[in-house]
Amino acid sequence: MGRKYMERVGLFDLGSNTARLVIYDVYDGGYFVLVNEMREAVRLGETERDGNLKPTRILQAINTIKSFKRLCTASKTDRIIAVATAAVRNAKNQKSFLNEMFAATGVKFQVLTEDEEATYDYTGVINTLEAPKGLIFEIGGGSMKLIYYNRRNVLQKHVLDFGSVSLAAEFVSPSVKPEVACQNIENFVKSRLEELPWLKELDPDTQLIGVGGSARSLARIAKRIKKYPLDMVHNFSVKIDEFDYIYNMIKPFDLEKASKIKGLSATRADVFPCALATMKALLDYLQAQNITVCGCGVREGIMFNYAVPTTIDKPISDVLGHDLRTFIKILNLDETHADQMFNLCVQLFKQLRVLHKFPRAYVKVLRIASMMYDAGKTFKFYNYRKHTSYMILHSNLFGASHRDIVLAAYVCDMYSKEEASLSEWAQYKPILSDEDYEAVKKLAVILRLAEAFDKSNAGLITEINCDVLGDSVIMKTEVEGDAALEIKEANSIALEFKKVFKKNLEIL
Repeated sequence: MGRKYMERVGLFDLGSNTARLVIYDVYDGGYFVLVNEMREAVRLGETERDGNLKPTRILQAINTIKSFKRLCTASKTDRIIAVATAAVRNAKNQKSFLNEMFAATGVKFQVLTEDEEATYDYTGVINTLEAPKGLIFEIGGGSMKLIYYNRRNVLQKHVLDFGSVSLAAEFVSPSVKPEVACQNIENFVKSRLEELPWLKELDPDTQLIGVGGSARSLARIAKRIKKYPLDMVHNFSVKIDEFDYIYNMIKPFDLEKASKIKGLSATRADVFPCALATMKALLDYLQAQNITVCGCGVREGIMFNYAVPTTIDKPISDVLGHDLRTFIKILNLDETHADQMFNLCVQLFKQLRVLHKFPRAYVKVLRIASMMYDAGKTFKFYNYRKHTSYMILHSNLFGASHRDIVLAAYVCDMYSKEEASLSEWAQYKPILSDEDYEAVKKLAVILRLAEAFDKSNAGLITEINCDVLGDSVIMKTEVEGDAALEIKEANSIALEFKKVFKKNLEIL
């Protein structure tokens, strides 16, 4: 049973294209987790010619917020945070709309400034993605945000006054062929990018990072086309040739055909070609070779600042560590034992390096596997390692690559069997290398030894030193207390150790 949350927060995000409700449980110590969500296409970005929000769209927005409030009441939320972005920010009738919304729903919206919106996007990215240098872009319904950062410091921020909904209103019409409309949008966007001279001065190794609904839709479509085995878009990379294939496939489509594309929501189908045309202009202008999609943006940025106030001034320094501890917190796992498991894994990895010769990058795999290895017990003890493997595969862990996640899942799963199924392994071929298969077998033995060395969850074994002598490995343990149970458990793994490391094992 997971630990009781400290507070339940409902976050309303009223965008130019879509209104979203996300409900989070906030835990003490600076951790939060998504527990429910709801969204509706309101299209506030489709304004009147005089710049006012349309009455029909206002009514739809009010009815949507009423629905959101009902779900919040049913979910017993303690607090509601409500923000509005470009469409409301730019509306001539902003004040009357906000008054009407409050009178009808009781919800008071904060209209984010351009700078606040861009800052929240950056906060959402920098605290969930390991990317030291990046250009973040988000194509909303009524604006496009660009944030350039290096070494966790924002260097440039700019919000352009167009988005997929406003571009559709200006460039798309029945009298213009879709391909021509997309080309016109590309030309327009490139002309606006020329107004930002700093874009020409980006370091060549800057990562292009897409956030928001359009970027996530792109990732979902790319994953379906290549039959990608993992069901997560966060930290998924779309290569330039994959982007061009999708763009060329979608831009001539009519609405009926576009709405049938798997991975593309019906609420976004009509404006998605405009978003892709904007991305194409940006890719060409920067001569970028891929887009890394981040599943987090403004809403996550707001929640990081709310639940982890230190992120207002300084990003989380250990992204993966923070997310692992979030899982430990919500699943009510033994944090001291998880830390000891990882500590023992690191010691064994270093002491056995002369045998396995693996690069340090594999330590991240061991970190995930060791700190989450008890997670499966929260479902059922029997076969818990397989349950843990499944949970890791679907964890969407922040700060870890998809490869790290798959490898960690297999390290746990190989606990319960001598060999991983080659047919199962084959499905992850787009992510893994041939060398990874042998690595997983060795890492699984290291994890098993770490588990054995802390069998009683008492932290009795503090240090491990290994001597490789001929055909044997002698492990000398430093203990605090009676560690007979731990030594016995570790010795039971000697046969498996010899099978993968080709050495006899003796533990003292």
